[in-house]
Amino acid sequence: MFRCCTRSLLVLVPSLLLASTLLLAQSVLLDRTLFFGSVALAHDSWISRGGLRNTAGEWCCGEGDCPALNYTPRVTASGYQLQNGEVVPFNEAQPSPDGSFVRCHRPDGTRRCFFAPPTTN
Repeated sequence: MFRCCTRSLLVLVPSLLLASTLLLAQSVLLDRTLFFGSVALAHDSWISRGGLRNTAGEWCCGEGDCPALNYTPRVTASGYQLQNGEVVPFNEAQPSPDGSFVRCHRPDGTRRCFFAPPTTN
């Protein structure tokens, strides 16, 4: 009897641990998706509502493609340097009405528009 119970526990305990780990991972993923999705949609709304376009005349915003940056870009003599190394020239940056840095992108990931807080002189 003892062997039978021990064998059952050896199978059951790892299964329960795996199931609880998967549930925790799903919960964290859902929380992050909801948070970042809502941030992107908030920016999409003022960008879409404003009918904003880039210098080439393209609409800045499609659904879910204008997330706010979670960092402050480095200001260089050439423009705003993003973490990925991309430099956005100052003349291509549009004023951000909510004071955040926002990078709108095309489906291939290239920049469509960039918004930065207005500069104070």
